[in-house]
Amino acid sequence: MATVTKPRSKPSPQPTASCPNPAWEVALLFPSQGTWTEDDYFALDTNRLVELVDGRLEVLPMPTFPHQFIARFLFRILESFVNSRRLGEVLFAPLPTRIRENTIREPDLIYIAAKRLKRMRGKYPTGADLVMEIVSEGTDSHERDYKEKRKDYAQLRIPEYWIVDPQTERITVLTLQGKRYRVHGKFAPGEQATSLLLKGFSVDVSAAFEAGRQVS
Repeated sequence: MATVTKPRSKPSPQPTASCPNPAWEVALLFPSQGTWTEDDYFALDTNRLVELVDGRLEVLPMPTFPHQFIARFLFRILESFVNSRRLGEVLFAPLPTRIRENTIREPDLIYIAAKRLKRMRGKYPTGADLVMEIVSEGTDSHERDYKEKRKDYAQLRIPEYWIVDPQTERITVLTLQGKRYRVHGKFAPGEQATSLLLKGFSVDVSAAFEAGRQVS
């Protein structure tokens, strides 16, 4: 990990009532926001999901029961479809996926076609054919999945991007057209969310979100 020295002219932040004696010195052992490299990112030791975006760290919300139950439901049906046709591999987070220099995302689910997989080298994927994100609560998560990751996955030229939103109970399927995504469909409970990339693959929207209500 890169060595970071403490700025001489920068005063230490003052303690607050809620945090009377923060360990500011520990924070200064790490690169400042905007200067993180991929080597720094992969050397980071944490049990949190963290993404690297243009040299800045984004700490993601901890997965909840509903999030994980929905992820498991989607993984099982997508993996079953892909395996039965020997199309490739389906994997799940944490799995750092390189978007561009100093930008690493962590899709909840990722499908990599067999042909693409054969061309890949190294420990981590540098592309994908389909990714799914399950939207966590909060405006930051909404902005990240609907806008920021939409741009990033389009830049990586991932053919299909599914946004699974438990708050609105909608599944939005985006397909790449040129350099941008277009909406293939916005699917509600009672409907089948369909894939344009994987002919014949669909998800029962009601069942997907019902999976997230196994624990109340």
